[in-house]
Amino acid sequence: MTERRFSQLDVFTTVPLRGNPLAVVHDAQGLTDAQMADMARWTNLSETTFLLPPDDPEADYRVRIFTPGGELPFAGHPTLGSCHAWLAAGGVPRDPDVVVQQCGVGRVRVRRDGERLAFAAPALRRTGPVEPTLRAQAVAALGLADSQVLRLEWIDNGPGWMGALLADAATVLALQPDFAAMRGLKLGVVGPHPAGAECQFEVRAFVPGLGVPEDPVTGSLNAGLAQWLIGAGLAPAAYVAAQGAALGRAGRVHVQCEGADVWIGGAVCPVVSGIVRL
Repeated sequence: MTERRFSQLDVFTTVPLRGNPLAVVHDAQGLTDAQMADMARWTNLSETTFLLPPDDPEADYRVRIFTPGGELPFAGHPTLGSCHAWLAAGGVPRDPDVVVQQCGVGRVRVRRDGERLAFAAPALRRTGPVEPTLRAQAVAALGLADSQVLRLEWIDNGPGWMGALLADAATVLALQPDFAAMRGLKLGVVGPHPAGAECQFEVRAFVPGLGVPEDPVTGSLNAGLAQWLIGAGLAPAAYVAAQGAALGRAGRVHVQCEGADVWIGGAVCPVVSGIVRL
């Protein structure tokens, strides 16, 4: 049995217990896939990550990302939380301005943005309107009429997201989805807040197949939504999205489009530190 450093952090919030928690196991060399999967099921958080030396000579560290239901090639709040944990443990990036993370989708750049960290959204692997049969399933699972889903698009950057645009934030917050009917889907929903509100959009993320029916605050989904909405002229080049209110959280995702890059930022709060014995 080996002792390894363990961190638990709250991501996309400046107030502990109001964001999305992440468990991080440091120095994870020697752990098997089965042990990582067992640990993720044991923490029962939306994601648990494992920090490893990079295989890529251009990367500063490598991360593997597990949900209770399996491994992901990329996820947003684990990227920010893992980077924070790696830096706090003494990690020194090759470039003082940008940390390069290696994960299942390749390299992901993470930069310090004042008191926040921000990652450069990876390229979308799949775009365009969702097929009619899947659209019908998604609309029914959300409990909506087809006319209430203004657009439903693929915004897949690794996890397999599709994004649904609704008329307003109030409709997003009122959703009571049928998770059984949502089988096989990873569905993000977004709607605008009224002009002058603190945040421009409200977001919810439904992922019942990964053992987490609703994710509190979701970086990968917000990255895909931002690339879609900004690219389609449906959102400004910079905005703040709220997520988690339906679960008693208050996540804030800061989006900034700069040239070819869309940066997804948020604060990270350390909450627990200790030793895990595996």
